[in-house]
Amino acid sequence: MDIFVRNIPDQASNKNLRTFFAAQFRPFGIDAFLCQKLKRRGCATLTILDPEKAQCFLTVYGGSSQKGRQRTQTKTLKYMDRDLYCVPSKFECDEWLLETLRKEQGDNRTRPRNKIATAASTEKDDCQFDYISVQCGYWDFQSSGLVFLSQATDRRSGSIMFGRKSLALVAHSNTVTQEKYRLDIFYPSIQSITTGNLQDPSVTITLSEAPRVYQETTFDPNALQSLFESFTLRTRPQLRPKRRRVESLSGTHLVAVSNCFVYRLLLSNPSMIYNIAAMLQKGWDMPPAITWPTSVITPRSSYLTEMNRLTSALCEQHPSLAFNLRFQVQRLAQNGFLTPSRVLELLPSIRQSFDRSGGSACAEAVRRLSRQLPFAGPETDGKDFSVEHLEKLLKEDELASTRELAYNRSNMQQHAHIGLVHRATVTPAGIYLEGPDPETTNRVLRAYADHADHFIRVTFSDEDGEPIRFDRFASLEEIFHSRFKRVLNGVIPIAGHDFEFLGFSHSSLRDQTCWFMAPFEHDGMMLSATAVIANLGDFSGIRSPAKCAARIGQAFSDTVGAVRISPTTVAEIPDVERNGRVFSDGVGTVSADILAKLWKQYSRARNSRPTLYQIRFAGAKGMISLDTRLRGEALLLRQSMIKFTGSDASDLEICGSASRPLPTYLNRQYIKIMEDLGIDPNVLMELQDNAVERLRRTTLSAVNAANFLERELIGLPARVPWLIRELHDRGFEFLEDPFLRGTVELAVLSRLRELKHRSRILVEQAVTLYGIMDETDTLAEDEIYCCNDKEVIMGKVTITRAPALHPGDIQIVNAVDVPEDSPLNALHNCIVFSQRGQRDLPSQLSGGDLDGDIYSVIYDERLLPPRVVAPADYPRVAPKDIGRVVTKKDMTDFFVEFMENDQLGRIATLHMQLADRREGGTQHSDCITLAELHSTAVDFSKTGIPVDMSKCPRYDLNRPDFMAPSPRMSVEKGLWALEEQSLQGSAEEEEDLVSALDPDAKSYRYYESKNILGQLYRAIDEKEFLAEIQRQARQLEYVEKNEQTMIRRLWAYVLRCTALVQWDHYRTWAREIKEAYETQLLNTIYQFSTSSVHLISELEVFVGTLLGKNGGVRTKRLREMSMGMKEQFERDVAFTINCIAKGSQEEGKGEALERSLACFAVAIEEPSDMGGNNKRRLESFRYVAAAVCLGEVERFQRSSGLPFLP
Repeated sequence: MDIFVRNIPDQASNKNLRTFFAAQFRPFGIDAFLCQKLKRRGCATLTILDPEKAQCFLTVYGGSSQKGRQRTQTKTLKYMDRDLYCVPSKFECDEWLLETLRKEQGDNRTRPRNKIATAASTEKDDCQFDYISVQCGYWDFQSSGLVFLSQATDRRSGSIMFGRKSLALVAHSNTVTQEKYRLDIFYPSIQSITTGNLQDPSVTITLSEAPRVYQETTFDPNALQSLFESFTLRTRPQLRPKRRRVESLSGTHLVAVSNCFVYRLLLSNPSMIYNIAAMLQKGWDMPPAITWPTSVITPRSSYLTEMNRLTSALCEQHPSLAFNLRFQVQRLAQNGFLTPSRVLELLPSIRQSFDRSGGSACAEAVRRLSRQLPFAGPETDGKDFSVEHLEKLLKEDELASTRELAYNRSNMQQHAHIGLVHRATVTPAGIYLEGPDPETTNRVLRAYADHADHFIRVTFSDEDGEPIRFDRFASLEEIFHSRFKRVLNGVIPIAGHDFEFLGFSHSSLRDQTCWFMAPFEHDGMMLSATAVIANLGDFSGIRSPAKCAARIGQAFSDTVGAVRISPTTVAEIPDVERNGRVFSDGVGTVSADILAKLWKQYSRARNSRPTLYQIRFAGAKGMISLDTRLRGEALLLRQSMIKFTGSDASDLEICGSASRPLPTYLNRQYIKIMEDLGIDPNVLMELQDNAVERLRRTTLSAVNAANFLERELIGLPARVPWLIRELHDRGFEFLEDPFLRGTVELAVLSRLRELKHRSRILVEQAVTLYGIMDETDTLAEDEIYCCNDKEVIMGKVTITRAPALHPGDIQIVNAVDVPEDSPLNALHNCIVFSQRGQRDLPSQLSGGDLDGDIYSVIYDERLLPPRVVAPADYPRVAPKDIGRVVTKKDMTDFFVEFMENDQLGRIATLHMQLADRREGGTQHSDCITLAELHSTAVDFSKTGIPVDMSKCPRYDLNRPDFMAPSPRMSVEKGLWALEEQSLQGSAEEEEDLVSALDPDAKSYRYYESKNILGQLYRAIDEKEFLAEIQRQARQLEYVEKNEQTMIRRLWAYVLRCTALVQWDHYRTWAREIKEAYETQLLNTIYQFSTSSVHLISELEVFVGTLLGKNGGVRTKRLREMSMGMKEQFERDVAFTINCIAKGSQEEGKGEALERSLACFAVAIEEPSDMGGNNKRRLESFRYVAAAVCLGEVERFQRSSGLPFLP
């Protein structure tokens, strides 16, 4: 029931109002209610779950609602010296809001009440302190000790406010417009807090990243209302966003904000220094405060001036230094590891290192040095930043880097499609340098391989490394159209090179990443970005910036291999078209002779012979499939594949291949459509139950664990599944070892969370494959030919393609076999679509085509829907035409426009929300509208036409429970744990000072969904599952306390088995292999961490699963990053194992056992940590070495006829 309350003071906050009514409701037994204060209207709505109790309240406090009369009440409610009038609302109560209240009430009654953190219960008055100025600068160690060097001072008074998750500095202004500046600082970015004393009443905050800066304009609501009344307007005023994101507080702050991460506030009331020090000891999620008298110095020159001195020294005094070394030196200062003046002092030593060891080894040494440096501050020893200490570290790093150089070069040579790429990250505050890191190369990088240092990958992100998110309360116009455009249309100066915008691929556009390049001389000519683009092909006829950028972007697609073919073998053939549809859109054919070349040179296909490849060739892109009727070398490309002309490239580039069938997983989109099409929900529940049970059995035995890891493709290059089985056979259990146990637990929990929070359910009777067209015209309409490595699938099947939002994105077709003499029999791992009918089937499946899209065929009869819906048929949207030749600025403008207006994820999320609530689910008109908007959003990257969000159906903030945020995953005492998160918007969620700065902001509320997705979600209890698989671990804890660890017992066992083997002469070699492996491991850790402070764990790399900074369920971006990280680590570990097994010198080829013993010994006896102040131990090399060693021991025992020892 809704109660309408009038005469509320404008000054009342929603939180205070709720607290007031909670006390009034208590005598009536009302505990489940929602208070919503209406903006600037002096009224509120109270939604009460129990209507009878609400009526009882109105009997006492309710007034008459007769028109034209003064309302009277039995009792008067007074709030802030005003009488409140309560009446039943004229409007129907929102049923979904009641559902959220019902869920919150049930949750509160069934779970123990969360302990409220001491900090969260602190009174508001104790969490706000006034200051008279704020300074931005950095710490430095001078002869007098630690000093704060101020670079910018803002003398506007303001307040520092502490909230639950962040603090805010609000600087006031005395201008007529009442402008305020606000700095938001999230607690995880705080490295230290220093408080002064009565003589120095200051608070100094050291950060790992720049804060978010906003400019806020405060309007007087009464003056605004008077203004509109004076014009007798009845329409609601359209106000601009309350604040806007800006680069800095002021001009002086602008030059310091990107590199100076220390902020010092001078409190207006000195006595408050003790209050703030006491408050900071109450459990805030940040480092404990330190009392320290801060010495403040204004330096003779600014940080920017010092940076200019450094870059000038690099370019003018040391121009002979290799670029990769100059890049690392500039990175030391630009990323804030060391001050520019300190780097200048270190430069002579760096020069000496370069002269001794060369550019590559020295550059890696400087990169290592950056990881060993702690954050400067009161807790840091000044000796750590002395030139003498830095020189000592540099020499040690130089020796290690020199030893690893040959190893790294050999590793890169084995992966010709991988190159080292430097990176830059552009944020609202600054530009930060990273890398170089191994990445898959593309056509441009291969064409100019000798000038790789002249290309960098540039990512645009927020300060924490995440994409800048849409904020309905803050305008991002200045960041996008001033800050980012200024970088895109200008140059990025790095170590003497001026990098300018070059282009981006389709996938990198969605990642907000592009390529920049610096001019260089090639074949006697100076090449700029314009010249490189001109050499790619002729784009002058394209009048759409988005389309032009997409065509140029083909050259930047990651390609894993290339085979040169003669232009005479290439021919163009016509498309198969009917009714305005292109049945052959994006697919051509290839002869067996060319495929034989690919099989020979394509590294990933050495153990298989794919008959389909996704390719790039000159101006063409798409799929090619084997046609056994073609003779000699022949490559037939269709017109739909050729996107531009004028390219003289003759390399057939490989983006992917049909080397194996992919597993098929259901997801929430599929499941919702299946439910709406009449599939039995019990079938879906059974599939999930089976998947959970398989996970539950994983840790019960070594065989189950090994089979699970193999099925999930986890740890295969490191031989982890084999190692677990072999350990079991020799009397060792993986559960006794924390690292192996953690590996399996992380893999299992990651899959469980995918089940619960994404409904990612494996369908065993299904395959996911590339799609192509039937070149033989054998298949009838609604027929497909689907073959994998094992069989030809036949019968009625369900076919679909992701993403699926429209109910017609799931169809039923007939899977058939073809005659024995058909050329289609030569194909495998593909879905062949018919070229007959009124409309091609791929376009009916979420607008698919054949240029590389993959489709899922489900032959589980239980998942055959009893009915289907006609597929969507959206009109083709013509790309935006500007009527002239596209310029570089047009493309950079589109890059920014896409960042600003990409609504794809938002639409998909809203579709999921409304499909759960609307009658008919995905078939409701609102969901059909959203499906069409989603299609427009998908095409935005190619058409340049953004989604018109005004067409979006109305929605509220009530979501089904399966869309709630997931618990955070963390490690406690060596075991994985799930940390419960309070749901935003719930009654338990306390408003704090920082959130109160946005009084109009509302959080999502969650109700218990009655549909299948809600049932699947609630059927999995993560905490119970985790507790169950960890019971075995607790039973084995005595092993670690009272006996040797499993890995040391294994080493003792190996020594007994090889008692007569001499291996100590390989110890130095093994030490170098270990150092090289761990260097690559650290490179991967730093590359895929959001910052150098919040590093991912070694286990995440080893398993190939990124948890993210919040430890919740993985986003699409995290999943894609995980794939890249997994591929990179697997390359490194495979190379390491190859080195141990085969050796790096001819004389060592036959001594694999000796080398593996030396590596195992070094791994056990010489443990390593992550370096610097991070003492986390690196452990994985022990298990890599153990796997190789056990394999060699087994071979040794078999060859010598020795029995296995117990």
